[in-house]
Amino acid sequence: MTALYALIYHVADDYMERRPAFRSEHLALAQAAHERGELLLGGAFADPADTALLIWRTDGPDPIEAFVASDPYVANGLVKRWEIRPWTVVIGG
Repeated sequence: MTALYALIYHVADDYMERRPAFRSEHLALAQAAHERGELLLGGAFADPADTALLIWRTDGPDPIEAFVASDPYVANGLVKRWEIRPWTVVIGG
């Protein structure tokens, strides 16, 4: 059954400085997931830039876990911790 999930990235203190080297590859990975209809929304919080949120619609966490395993932000230590949480939406579609 298709459900919504939140992928929450808690990023390293030097994330903003190190991000440019990996941004193109990260965005290409995210764009591919979006084109498959899995990744609905994604972006980083500002002030402070310490967390990012990606909203997914999938049949389970496997595609999200595969994304994380392939993400250069994770592989290169820009993400210090991440979590996948089922998201129960009560308002909106």
